[in-house]
Amino acid sequence: MVASVGATLIGLSWLALILGALFWEGFSGLSLRVFTENTPPPGSDGGLLNAIIGSLIATVLAVAIGTPIGILAGTYMAEYGRHDKLTSVVRFINDILLSAPSIVIGLFIYEVMVRPMGHFSGIAGAVALAVIVIPVVVRTTEDMLLLVPNTMREAAASIGLPRSLMIQKIAYRAARSGIITGILLAIARVSGETAPLLFTALNNQFYSTNLNAPMASLPAVIFQFALSPYKDWQKLAWTGALIITLSVLALSIVARALTGARKSS
Repeated sequence: MVASVGATLIGLSWLALILGALFWEGFSGLSLRVFTENTPPPGSDGGLLNAIIGSLIATVLAVAIGTPIGILAGTYMAEYGRHDKLTSVVRFINDILLSAPSIVIGLFIYEVMVRPMGHFSGIAGAVALAVIVIPVVVRTTEDMLLLVPNTMREAAASIGLPRSLMIQKIAYRAARSGIITGILLAIARVSGETAPLLFTALNNQFYSTNLNAPMASLPAVIFQFALSPYKDWQKLAWTGALIITLSVLALSIVARALTGARKSS
């Protein structure tokens, strides 16, 4: 008991120190300029506009690509192939993918997309993030659909409702908040990923929405600026880290709220 409480306090202390340093260093750099100006050369004033826009584009594309694939795969595993050997194999592979280091995924996309294309690109970065989104959504969709009582499926079958309509009208509706929570958690997961973007989208000092060219992103800019010897770049790195942390915190709160609403209903 005492050891558990001590370990908990040590863990919370480190978390408090990290968040304290992040807020102390990051808040001093927050200003309107951060959201309206592009990343500057050393010694000049500037912001993170191009990195924020690049991160938003990559994240939206990743979710648009990965979410339908994840929901359809999870639906098959929970509704059609619940007792199939194929489902066991897919679940095993999905669990491996879920815990795979993101740098390995980035290296894989580099080999299959960046090298054949001959250059880094925003679309390659989005695909790398989508590969991270898919296993999270698959697992959440399967788990949430398995929680839907079988009596609801039997009631739908008793009135002659086809299985496809039962899934759309009943199972998805019952599991909706849980599936949305999984999507939000997937967004929170990819929002801070740096390694796969370094292998795929690389970075861009300028504002660009061209998906066929290198694209800036907040994690890559933080990585580059934090390692630089310039104080103004290091300050922007702290501010970018704070923006990502607050974004992930907001998504986690929304996911928690949806989970709480589902449990109380």
